[in-house]
Amino acid sequence: MKLNKNNKGLAAEAAAVVFLKQQGMELLTQNYSCRFGEIDLIMRDKRTLVFVEVRLRSNPHFTSAAESIHHHKQQKLIRAAQHYLQTHAPDTACRFDVVLFHDTQMRAPDWIRNAIDT
Repeated sequence: MKLNKNNKGLAAEAAAVVFLKQQGMELLTQNYSCRFGEIDLIMRDKRTLVFVEVRLRSNPHFTSAAESIHHHKQQKLIRAAQHYLQTHAPDTACRFDVVLFHDTQMRAPDWIRNAIDT
């Protein structure tokens, strides 16, 4: 079965959840959406909330997964995270991580902690 773009994205998110759980993190919310944007995963790493952007790039002719998270996307993630914090978890420490998959096999992702400075 060939996966379309949406299904590949969902599969990458599922693989990221498995990977991050193996690192000791707990999934709180998946695909959090508000008027400011969407956050793929919201995890807990001990006492820290972690907003996770998951990227899959299998075509080397396009920008890399890391390069695809440009300034505008970062700002949308920050605003959506601020909304989540205000409505769900005020005064909670947080960070932004990125999980990058470089092929559709979704093996050995790159995990960038504190990927976005706020």
